[in-house]
Amino acid sequence: MARLHGGTAEREGVRGASDVRLGHPTPILRIFDEARAREFYVDFLGFSVDWEHRFEPRLPLYLQLSRGDCVLHLSEHHGDGTPGSGVFVTMAGVDAYCDELRGHDYGFARPEVETFAWGGRGMTVTDPFGNRLTFAEPQE
Repeated sequence: MARLHGGTAEREGVRGASDVRLGHPTPILRIFDEARAREFYVDFLGFSVDWEHRFEPRLPLYLQLSRGDCVLHLSEHHGDGTPGSGVFVTMAGVDAYCDELRGHDYGFARPEVETFAWGGRGMTVTDPFGNRLTFAEPQE
């Protein structure tokens, strides 16, 4: 039986529990148009395409993007992700990132940095498919 205590799991009678290490989650966001997705995620947000996959030409696209330690998967596959999902990304330098984004000639988003009720600061941008990405810098 596992008990949670102080943010760690204390395991009783479970062999190898100390060998378990979880990595960062990778959200899968649903997209419907490859060109609009690349314009938003690569050209506007500054992510790089790490790899992409299709089972055959003209079949749905699945790709991995990254910027720094942030990794996202985008998928045209039915059932992968739900349009309108939200992703929370912690970061440093939210003001500089906002300035960078506002400097792009992208007509569908004009982000603003705001102070959150819980004390952090950040901005939320919405992709062309209704997915919301909140880039947040914790309060020091």
